Amino acid sequence: MTEDTDAILSLLPARLKEARRAQGLSLDAVAKLSGVSRSMVSQIERGESSPTIATLWNLTRALQVDFAGLLDEATGERIEVLRAADVPSIENRGAGCTIRILSPPEDAGRHEVYELRFADGGVLDSQPHRRGAREHLTVIEGTVQVRSGDATDRVGPGDTARYAADVAHRIEADGAARAFLVVQDA
Repeated sequence: MTEDTDAILSLLPARLKEARRAQGLSLDAVAKLSGVSRSMVSQIERGESSPTIATLWNLTRALQVDFAGLLDEATGERIEVLRAADVPSIENRGAGCTIRILSPPEDAGRHEVYELRFADGGVLDSQPHRRGAREHLTVIEGTVQVRSGDATDRVGPGDTARYAADVAHRIEADGAARAFLVVQDA
């Protein structure tokens, strides 16, 4: 490990604990909000375990803190790179659809960016977001059908669909497909 990596790892436990206490949350509350077990949160705060990127992502979202802000003193001027293998993804939100989270945790609830990868016939069903929320879907490969409320349209490579996300909405791939999705809350 480099000295920078050691510095980051030494700051992380205390910063996470500080953030949890600043929110007035117990270990149990953070576990429920983040989906990370209470024992794992405790181990991370004590410096006994190093979290994966996905675990850290879940914790920073639950604590409503900026990922980079947790490590400010250690990061300085540098480029933050999240390697493809470390990008957090969600597999259980649709049938045959993998969602890769590209936006930083501090943007959650305002401006979120995702890469969607659909298997042949994959589907992403979404419940209504906050009132006024909109989605912007740009298809990179394949063709998908987008439904927002009662409106439906087909979207192909290079096309962008913009639609209301404060109603039930669905994206269904005609075959294998890949797209970028931007979610904007009002």
